[in-house]
This record gives sequence, C-alpha cells and structure tokens, in this order.
Amino acid sequence: MAVRTLGDTGLPVSRLGLGLAALGRPGYINLGHAGDLAGETGVAAMEARAHELLDAAYTAGVRYVDAARSYGRAEAFLGSWLRARGLGAADVTVGSKWGYTYTAGWSVDATVNEVKDLSIDTLRRQEQETRSELGDRLALYQIHSATLESGVLDNHDVAAELARLRLSGVRIGFTCTGPRQRETIERAIDLGTFDAVQATWNLLDPAAGPALAAAHAAGLGVIVKEAVANGRLTARGDVPELIAAARDAGVSPDALALAAVLAQPWVDVVLSGASTTAMLASNLAALDITLDQSMLDRLSSLAEPPEDYWQTRAALPWN
Repeated sequence: MAVRTLGDTGLPVSRLGLGLAALGRPGYINLGHAGDLAGETGVAAMEARAHELLDAAYTAGVRYVDAARSYGRAEAFLGSWLRARGLGAADVTVGSKWGYTYTAGWSVDATVNEVKDLSIDTLRRQEQETRSELGDRLALYQIHSATLESGVLDNHDVAAELARLRLSGVRIGFTCTGPRQRETIERAIDLGTFDAVQATWNLLDPAAGPALAAAHAAGLGVIVKEAVANGRLTARGDVPELIAAARDAGVSPDALALAAVLAQPWVDVVLSGASTTAMLASNLAALDITLDQSMLDRLSSLAEPPEDYWQTRAALPWN
C-alpha cells in the first residue's frame, strides 16, 4: 500500500488506516456489531481479535492506527500489540484522542456508554492515561469531537496544554462531529494551531468536503472517519442505491463507498472500522477501484441533508 505524508506533519501514513472504535469494547453502534463479535466479548477474546485485525492490517500495508480513551481498552490492546511485535513510531503512526470517558463497564447494555468532557482536567488526566498505554509511540493526539458549541477550540488552558505537547513533538489534531462540521473546521483553520483534522465524510453526508479541502490546502493532515456510515453504506445497510451501484460495478458496497472517499484529492487517510478480517479484506479492495465521473455522479445522488444524517446516526443502537 502506498505511503504518504499526513499533511505537513511529516508523519508517514497509508491511504487506508484502521480505527479501533469497534475493537476496544464489546458494544458499539456499527450495524451488526454484536454478530461480528459472536458473543466473544471477554477482555482476552477482544484483545485477541484486536491483535488479529492489527496483524492483518499491518501485513496489508496499513501504517496508521487510530484509537481513543473512550474506546474501552483500545489503547491497551494497541499498546500490547505494538510491544509484542516490536513495533515503534517509525513502523506505525499512532493517533489517539482525549475528551470522552468510557463508562459502560464492559457492558453492551449500559445506560451511558461514554461521557464527553473537553475540560483541561480531562485533557491532563487522559494524556497521562494514554501515555501509560502507548508511551512514546503516540504521534498524533486529537480533541475528540470538537464542536463550536463546546467552546474547546477557544479554551485558553486547553490551547496552552496542547501547545506544550506540540513542542514536545506530538502532533495535535481534532475530530469533529455533527451537522456543523464545516464551521468547526473553518474555525480551527483560522486558529492555525492544529496539525490534522479528522471528520466524517461519506456518500450520505459530504457537507464537510469544502472545509476539508481548505484544511488540506492549509497544510493540515486530513483523516476521514465513518466512511461507511457505521455500516449503513455496506451490504447490511439501508441504502439500496449503493448496493445496486456496487453490483453494477462488480464490487462490494463498502469498497465502493470507501473508494468514493479515496477519490477526493484532499484525503490523506480513510479509516476502516472493520471488526472482522473478512470485513477488513473487503474494505481493502477499495484501494484497487478507480471511479469514473459517471459513477461519481451516480453516487453523489445519495447525499442527505446533514441534519437528517446525524439524526439517524444518533438513533443507531449500541450492540
């Protein structure tokens, strides 16, 4: 797999990265997640699954892995894999996030799965927790789900702490969420203090595209998450037009959806959220798909109003 630089950060990344949201905890909102895990939700079983996916991804050339404090034991699983394989920062670029605390207690049926708090106290606590799991392998540290409403981008204490981390050599990024991603990204560009942005962009919600293009032009690395819309843009999803287009192209729906993201010139990395090796293999097939303009035009018709997309996402059940 081709390796490129994440924006102006100097960090080497592969076009396809692996996100650990579905691998670090027994519950997540991806469609069919419970079936993928097949009841094997003990800590040891989940760690073995994470290592299996990480091995398969690394063998395939994946060189960016994305975790978060709220992904259950994702950082711990990633750290144990890196140590077991003898891999360091020169081998895999590792990103993680702070801002949400995992509260499900390893249960799928928890009333509250994670709690968001973008305060300086959370940053300081979670930075130490992340360091205890990943050590000096951490290359990119991101605000988890920054929004304009949260005020985190203009929090002076948070900005000072992130600046200190940046001076230590850790690149600083942010992820964004919700129907106002565009405005959040534009504000972050204006501040000029971030090295990377991670945002949702997919065939159902491409609204952040112009802002991500502007971020790329400004030198920020661009990472795209939720490219298959938590499973909606797969064979198990609710978008028959995509399934029909994939059938006509002779590829899987998830690979076609990922290829549409890779076709955007401002994308550095698109994350796979695979929870099985078969799913990862299907995602990797996107790298071999070239989309002509007629197919891109056909796929562009799938876009929904951002408010509708995020309302549907909020209603997806944890499983």
